[in-house]
Amino acid sequence: MNPVVTSRRTTFEETLLSARRTMLLSEILKLAVDSFRAAKTRFFLTALGMVIGTASVILVVTIGMTGKAYILDLIQKFGTNSVEVEYAGGGATALERVRYTDYLTREDEKAVVDQLPNVMYSSPVMDMHDRISFGGGVVKDTLVLGVSPQYLFIHNLIVTAGRFFDDTDDITHQKCAVVSEEFAKERYGGTYSAVGRTFEISGIPFTVIGVFKMSVNDFGQSEIADQTILIPYSVVRYFTGTERVNQIYFSMRSMSQVPDAQNDILRIIKSRHRINSVYKAQTLTELLDIANKSADALTMVLVLVACVTLAVGGVGIMNIMLANVRSRIREIGIRKALGATFREIKLQFLAEAVIISLTGGIVGTLVGISVPLSIRLFTDYKIPISPWSVIIALASAVGVGVVFGTVPATRAAQMDPVDALKYE
Repeated sequence: MNPVVTSRRTTFEETLLSARRTMLLSEILKLAVDSFRAAKTRFFLTALGMVIGTASVILVVTIGMTGKAYILDLIQKFGTNSVEVEYAGGGATALERVRYTDYLTREDEKAVVDQLPNVMYSSPVMDMHDRISFGGGVVKDTLVLGVSPQYLFIHNLIVTAGRFFDDTDDITHQKCAVVSEEFAKERYGGTYSAVGRTFEISGIPFTVIGVFKMSVNDFGQSEIADQTILIPYSVVRYFTGTERVNQIYFSMRSMSQVPDAQNDILRIIKSRHRINSVYKAQTLTELLDIANKSADALTMVLVLVACVTLAVGGVGIMNIMLANVRSRIREIGIRKALGATFREIKLQFLAEAVIISLTGGIVGTLVGISVPLSIRLFTDYKIPISPWSVIIALASAVGVGVVFGTVPATRAAQMDPVDALKYE
């Protein structure tokens, strides 16, 4: 046979087959739409399960992301950008560790700040305890911390009355104090009534210039107690009689800089002290990582629970499609008698199941997105919305339609045309 004629015939047959398949797909979709029009209530109730399931997946992911953002925001208020350094001992023997102490000093703080440009704030911490009179013969052992003015920003303290002491107060050695809310309420009856009042520390009068509180409960992560008095570090040295400090805090510009800064700070400080001296640096990045992983795990568990709703919707689709197949046995028989193949019959009913599932998924996605969008539109809360939750929800809807629509579609395709035509 002429090669040209063979090539033309092959091209014609491929074109005809492509057109037939296009027409077949259009016919299948048309038959599916006609079937839905004939039973609108059944279509709506079947798709409703997928609407609820898909919306549940999106809302669960949104709730999980919102909770995660809230938890991480609380932890970041502890000072996740901060590095705390303290002296952990030194010396080869126990006697040397007692006799040859090598505490941190303010010179160590200045050296780190000069060599690391990413340090935003820094503050030494020197603690002492003193018995403070609360009136009426009540005397309590109270924590007194000597800190720098930048301590306010390192721990994200909130000044509820008055002000925090500044660099001028620190340089001029002002006898001023910022007290905790618990101290102010118990000694003076309120936060605002405490400002301007005086009390004594070791017989020296101090004036209360402000009242503070923690921005979030740190669950004992910091050195601040309920009854705490903050005074300038330059003043606390009069009571301790030493230049040493208990801890030094360094706050970095971003959390990503903390791991490298931790190593650099230890290197700088160790270079300024004896070889056997041991210093340790602590951060909250590990706590943040643990909280991040815990929140992700909880979100995944909630998503799996929400997927149960999708499975329930899929079972509903399968039951309705099985009933649909049974009610259309004669139609299936006629189509097979007219030449419809196993593949075409199966594809028709599978397409109906997928269309029901996908329609419910699209409506459920719109419902699921509309809730956080409404909250963001009408309130000040910035609820996060994940595009991945939408993709996962729609993909799950299609998957449910395919999985749970396969059994009814296969049963319809396997029917004998003779028995189907005899069915009453």
